[in-house]
Amino acid sequence: MKKYVSEFFGAFLLVFIGSSAAVITKGSILTIALAFGLAITISAYTFGSISGGHFNPAVTTAMLIQKKISAKDAAFYMLAQFIGGLVAAALLLFFVSAAGLPTDALAQNDFTQISAGVAILVEMLATFLFVTLILLVTDVRLGNANFAGLIIGLSLVLLILTTISLTGASLNPARSFGPALLAGGSSLSHLWVYFVGPELGGVLAAVFAKWLTAEDK
Repeated sequence: MKKYVSEFFGAFLLVFIGSSAAVITKGSILTIALAFGLAITISAYTFGSISGGHFNPAVTTAMLIQKKISAKDAAFYMLAQFIGGLVAAALLLFFVSAAGLPTDALAQNDFTQISAGVAILVEMLATFLFVTLILLVTDVRLGNANFAGLIIGLSLVLLILTTISLTGASLNPARSFGPALLAGGSSLSHLWVYFVGPELGGVLAAVFAKWLTAEDK
């Protein structure tokens, strides 16, 4: 149970801190990227030793493919991540409403300048890079556990800066789920893109990282 609670809080912190920086603080793109990146760094160092620090269904999918987590745990990890993101979005909605801000702006992910197909490609590529870096830096044989949280957080910052103007930079179905569900509109109708793209990226990362870290025979 402690593992699932840790995944809940990791996803909660990611969505609440990052989305609050965008909606309540109304920060710049750099501020928003840093908020999400630092949230995942803090969560990784705080909860990583308990659950492994996934906080993202795409990461959990990759770990499942690499047989680093059981199917049962993977299912409960994902459930905890989605609930964590939803609770964070609900709390954000409460604060936004109390402050008299628009309740349809919850830092939900969406795309307006590109097609759904291109959006999937962007999310798939960014998530592939992100999850590959996670798998490599946390690899038992080749990784660096001491700096893993920092590297993961910085990677997320850079990938958000790279893709936020295209898709809002999700890279995580649990990050997109809560805000889209509560804000509605086109972000909700486009939510499937933020499931398909990141999950495909996670699958590709699992296969690539496994090949890259395999010992030569």
